[in-house]
Amino acid sequence: MNIGVVSKRYAKALLDFAIAKGNEEKIYKEVKTLAGHFANVPDLKRTVENPVLTRKMKLDLLVEAAGGKDVSEEMKRFLQLVIDGKREKFLHFMTWSFIDQYRERKHILMGRLTTAVEAPELVRHLEEIGALKTESKVVIEANIDPSIIGGYIMEIDGYRLDASVANQLRNIRRQFIDKNRRIV
Repeated sequence: MNIGVVSKRYAKALLDFAIAKGNEEKIYKEVKTLAGHFANVPDLKRTVENPVLTRKMKLDLLVEAAGGKDVSEEMKRFLQLVIDGKREKFLHFMTWSFIDQYRERKHILMGRLTTAVEAPELVRHLEEIGALKTESKVVIEANIDPSIIGGYIMEIDGYRLDASVANQLRNIRRQFIDKNRRIV
């Protein structure tokens, strides 16, 4: 059985159901929370796949991981459907597939900006420019990495722009070494 096909179909069904109910933003947040727990708590996946646990225990665990008592009825029904269909081992992939499909349908591009110091104005500016150029909503996650010395590294939609001082120094060093090899 193809993991990708199963996870995409379940994710699409959840997204269509959420849109029909008008609750897609809340479910998107719940699915992101659940996906984050799958990524940060490796034992969650093993526990959910454990055949010794009852369906009720698995459902309670997943509901708690998705946000606790504030989880929507749509999300509870989806999790119950996955458990009843014995598709728990695909749930991790379903969450990421749902997130991808939601972002695609809502025209949301994700990006990452790495700077040497905190730069919230730059993040806001790049989100605005990106939105104008792509006609999509651009959400940029900011990271701070002092090792790049200065400048920034921008990654968005598979593209990477490395305008960091550390990268420029590497390029100068590489050029210097190449030039000196020819002399010798």
